Amino acid sequence: MTEWYYAHGQERQGPLPAEDLRQRFQRGEITLATLVWREGFAQWKPVSEAVDELQLQNLTSASENLGTGFDLRGDYTAIDNGTAPLPGTGGGAYSPYAASTASASHGSAVVVGGEVVYAGFWKRFAANFLDSFVVAIGTFPISMIFNMIGAASGDQSMILGMSLLGMLCNLAIGICYYAGFHASRGGATLGKMAVGIKVVRSDGERITFLRGIGRYFGLVLSTLLLFIGLIMAAFTERKQALHDMLCDTLVVDKWAFTENAEFQERGLGTVTIVILALNGLLLVGGIVLAIAAFGIIASSMS
Repeated sequence: MTEWYYAHGQERQGPLPAEDLRQRFQRGEITLATLVWREGFAQWKPVSEAVDELQLQNLTSASENLGTGFDLRGDYTAIDNGTAPLPGTGGGAYSPYAASTASASHGSAVVVGGEVVYAGFWKRFAANFLDSFVVAIGTFPISMIFNMIGAASGDQSMILGMSLLGMLCNLAIGICYYAGFHASRGGATLGKMAVGIKVVRSDGERITFLRGIGRYFGLVLSTLLLFIGLIMAAFTERKQALHDMLCDTLVVDKWAFTENAEFQERGLGTVTIVILALNGLLLVGGIVLAIAAFGIIASSMS
């Protein structure tokens, strides 16, 4: 017996036999636009694409499901002869065959019901590695300028004041960079764009700038806790770090929650591997330099 599932809001219902789905259709609990799935489907489909398989053609009360006054007898004929519009193609008027998989998300379409590939720890690590360099390019010169102004004054209060002012400016840059990019249409910083991931709400919606600010400070908290908050992303069910849990966010593949969910990449990807390799080389180089410096100091003291 074929087992079916259907989407109710953000929740998956099932498994159910086809007869149960037909009864729910008659009662109006599901409509032609409800998403359904069974083994063998590549992705979730609206009921309108499974009318024949579910034997809904002769359900006389089906027109009550839409509540729009459509005469579904003509619609079923259109399905049979292939003239019904494809889901999502529009056609200038409302079509009962348009799947209700998309919702407005600050101007972009969010498609639910499909597979979601979560970004693993190493992809997130590679993205943060790149982002750290990007932010440093903007913050390092500012720190230098403020510290030089303070040092030139020769006044301890001025030195401290310029140092604090530089830190505040750097904090503002970090907030604007992370919160701004995460709240953008793509939901990704430059580092995340490079490795092909993005930040979204748990329902796939785009986050707001204010939530992005909260997530930035959550990231600081995750870092201060001996990086435990970051490492959590390697062990949680949906690859969430501490700051993701606090702010109801997910880090997913860039094609997640879109009409092209099949393009999602499960592996690390070439860019991620290259970044991780560079990070490893820098780490080894730093260790070698530290050992060499220690050796020079030890020899000079003997």
